[in-house]
Amino acid sequence: MKIVTLLENRTTSKDYKCKHGLSLYIETIKHKILFDTGANHYFIDNARKMGVNLEEIDVAIISHGHYDHGGGLEDFLKINNRAKVYIGKEAFNSHIIKLFGLINYNIGLKKVLRNNERFIKIDGTLNIDDELTLFSDITESKLLPLGNNKLYKKNETGAVIQDDFNHEINLLVKENNTYNLICGCAHKGIINIINRAKELTDANIKTVIGGFHLMGMKIKNPENQGFLEKLERNLSSNGTEKYYTCHCTGKHAYDYLRQKMTNIGELKTGMTIDMEICN
Repeated sequence: MKIVTLLENRTTSKDYKCKHGLSLYIETIKHKILFDTGANHYFIDNARKMGVNLEEIDVAIISHGHYDHGGGLEDFLKINNRAKVYIGKEAFNSHIIKLFGLINYNIGLKKVLRNNERFIKIDGTLNIDDELTLFSDITESKLLPLGNNKLYKKNETGAVIQDDFNHEINLLVKENNTYNLICGCAHKGIINIINRAKELTDANIKTVIGGFHLMGMKIKNPENQGFLEKLERNLSSNGTEKYYTCHCTGKHAYDYLRQKMTNIGELKTGMTIDMEICN
């Protein structure tokens, strides 16, 4: 399995464009996968420079209904006419961030796209084939990201309520009888997502890739410090061999985890991970 970081908040080179968001190209034995698009067309520009032909993508996945993961979806649909697009059932609902506790700012996807016939809406678990599984049915609520408190959605009546992130989906890739987990922002809690993946596979997850939504956490804050200590203990003890984190994990949280863990690395725009070489 090969993973190419088409877009992340930072970049390895000025040759590539970067922006707050995430987009990954994943090549497996059977599939060429686009996991998220970032906020706009930058992932397309970077893909061309990195030699990734997005017209050949046969599986596209939008991890959740926020613009920084699906804002480039319309651009992708224009250049690729073959991929099925897997997306959470509630991804096109209205999603909001409250700034300063007062201002409601839209961070959702373009609703004009919602009825595209290529979309497959996910609610629960879907086995695409014997290699790929998507799941959204997270029931645990351990160590939920503190930043979720600012994120809301509109319900059926139009009322603004706390987001439950039922629109978030995660990807499991089976390769050589081992499992790799890819997530977008892990709003449901990275530990809970890993635990659900282990339930589905009846195995440890070899590699975990994605954002952990810890951005903005200041280590000197006692609440943040306690949260990160518990998170690190859980990540270090659950049997996963390697973590690659990015995007919304944030510098402070990543630096803390990197000091405590020898099996964690970070992704930036332009990076390629060859899992066979890593193994």
